[in-house]
Amino acid sequence: MRQILDSGLGHGYWGWMFNSGRGEGKSLSFAPLHRSDLVYIAPSGVQKELMKNTDIYVLALSRQTDLKNRVYLRSPPCGRPSQCTPLFLAAFTKRGAGCCIHTHSQWAVLVTLILETQGPGRDKLFEINNIEQIKGFGRGFQKQGNLGYHDTLRIPVIENTAHEEDLTEFLEEAMDKYPDTYAVLVRRHGVYVWGDNVHKAKTMCESLDYLFQLAVEMKKLGLPWLADVPQVLPSSKR
Repeated sequence: MRQILDSGLGHGYWGWMFNSGRGEGKSLSFAPLHRSDLVYIAPSGVQKELMKNTDIYVLALSRQTDLKNRVYLRSPPCGRPSQCTPLFLAAFTKRGAGCCIHTHSQWAVLVTLILETQGPGRDKLFEINNIEQIKGFGRGFQKQGNLGYHDTLRIPVIENTAHEEDLTEFLEEAMDKYPDTYAVLVRRHGVYVWGDNVHKAKTMCESLDYLFQLAVEMKKLGLPWLADVPQVLPSSKR
């Protein structure tokens, strides 16, 4: 678990507050680890940069018969596991992810609000293409390689609920509908991002926040997120 804290996700990473996820501006909830059969989860409502190893909840996926009534190998005497736990477990069980990050990025929230103004039928999917940073994303679950410059990145949007754990079934539905996505936006709330390991999850989380901010600025300038840009080839490939 120290790998998360030492990787740069904590202590004001990107100017985000690494806490219980309830701060203002940009806040980063915890990014649990999935190693082999074990899952390491932070307690809820705790300043994450001050956590000790003994504060971490540990469960074995193979021993779970009902993910709603989880059995932990280690359960600290104080507190309770993160309310995001069932959503993190969805990424681990449905996608084999090694790390899942949840943020309350203001840019993610703004993108969902912009989509909300598009009306029914156009508010459930963020799409952007012909932007270099799209290369930071894999092509999809069990697929090789990353997206290219001319590809279209698609991130589904689900509606927020009053309680975090109630988002689980909607997140799972979005994952089923868009099997190649590595993220799901939650309207007026934030985003969940996962990857095969800490490095890949962190890279895609960085790339997404950049793209969300870019999308907001593009909208201010009246620029479309989807554009028909012709391929430019060197003379040797024409």
